[in-house]
Amino acid sequence: MSQGENAVADPQIDAAEQPAAADAEEATGRAGDPGHSAPQGAVADGPEADGPEAGGPEAGGPEAGQDGGQAEEVAPAAEPVVADLELEGEIAADYIEGLLDVADLDGDIDMDVEGDRALVSVVGATLDELVGSRGEVLEALQELTRLAVHRQTGARTRIMLDVGGYRLRRRSELSEAGKDAADEVKRTGAPKKLWAMNPFERKIVHDAVAAAGLRSESEGEEPDRRVVVLPVG
Repeated sequence: MSQGENAVADPQIDAAEQPAAADAEEATGRAGDPGHSAPQGAVADGPEADGPEAGGPEAGGPEAGQDGGQAEEVAPAAEPVVADLELEGEIAADYIEGLLDVADLDGDIDMDVEGDRALVSVVGATLDELVGSRGEVLEALQELTRLAVHRQTGARTRIMLDVGGYRLRRRSELSEAGKDAADEVKRTGAPKKLWAMNPFERKIVHDAVAAAGLRSESEGEEPDRRVVVLPVG
């Protein structure tokens, strides 16, 4: 088992997870359009919805005061430093390596740091078992990895896990789907509802629709939550 600590990550991987672009992570409605509102029946997705930190007790947000009083101010969390992110990557790599050994699967592990998150990628020839249908196994494995890192560091993590380049390929497919949906809505003037997606996938579609100059919202409840592309006006 080898660990490529100096591997170069594709800058498109991480969706989900950087606020400007992937767990984690889906922006509220259309990226870069803070003024729009959701149509009736649609509920905008909260930011960074791809990980256990979203809305959880570890999020570090302010707590509302008693009896409607002023909410207590909480200092924002410090930006993680590269050394901390590298440590997260090492812990995650060790955890994944142990899982590969137990499952008797072959794979090499690459580690990198991109922006404010660590990236860990498993590359090899027999990795379909770690991805699953539509990436369900990969998403579950990422959450387990985040929990393993949190257990050792005591801090929440936004580490991104990829297996066999799945996230990069999926990003390309979903970006194209978002662009096609936006083109159809421009042509017909009618909203278009897409299929159910997880937060990582919806975030990519929202970004693609925004890049095409249209708005999008998410509606429904997990796991059937889906993107709705809206016409102008």
